[in-house]
Amino acid sequence: CKVLAGGQSLVPLMNFRLARPGRLVDINGVESLGQIKVENGRLLLGAMVRHAQVERSNDIAARWPLLHDAIVWVGHAQIRNRGTVGGSVVHADPAAELPCALAALDAKFHVLSKRGPRVLRWDQIFVSEFTTSLAPDELLTAIEVPPRDPSTGVAFVEYARRHGDFALGGAAVSIALARNGACSDIAISLLSAGPRPVRAEEAERRLKGSQVDEAAIKQASAAAVQGLHPTSDLHGSSEYRVKLLQVMTERALTKAAERASRRAA
Repeated sequence: CKVLAGGQSLVPLMNFRLARPGRLVDINGVESLGQIKVENGRLLLGAMVRHAQVERSNDIAARWPLLHDAIVWVGHAQIRNRGTVGGSVVHADPAAELPCALAALDAKFHVLSKRGPRVLRWDQIFVSEFTTSLAPDELLTAIEVPPRDPSTGVAFVEYARRHGDFALGGAAVSIALARNGACSDIAISLLSAGPRPVRAEEAERRLKGSQVDEAAIKQASAAAVQGLHPTSDLHGSSEYRVKLLQVMTERALTKAAERASRRAA
């Protein structure tokens, strides 16, 4: 049994006979799953919210700009018009932009079954390539994004051969700076770096409490890719992808730090 949301991942798999569900449950008629809410400063995205709704939301662009920055990289306009945020999460493609951004935002995921609801952290729901921890009878109902410090600077960068192609590498960064220029909070998430979104925890530790200058950014970017072994394929070797991820991290850190510096001034 498979759940049909936007169908932008499932339908192509069915066309190629890579997925052959015995039953298909269409949830497009469940209106409550298509709502965008803000409660107590938290953003709640229903699982059926389309990528295009996030892209067009001025409120999300202003208060959660990392989501907006990431969503514009998703496929093409036609895909964003149909594809859903919940579908992107449960498909669990390690090259997908939304899971990478949600990892940097420490998002939580609301899941429901006949046994009742439960809430999962990003590192609990993503298990491996195209695999989540959801049980067969569980449905993702909403994505919760915590409040954002207005002084935070964010950036999302990626590289693909053409816009809309699967990313060969990318990075999502959220950083807050104290008035003295030291990093007070930092999150770095890497795209296409492994079987699921990767938080660059060593790089985060190195930057937190330190002055964020060019040298610190270069050192943190090098630390971010230590120990990574992305899969080689016809688009690039593992070694190439590691170097690409380092460059993407450096660019994202530089851009986010510049934005945070303007906010802290």
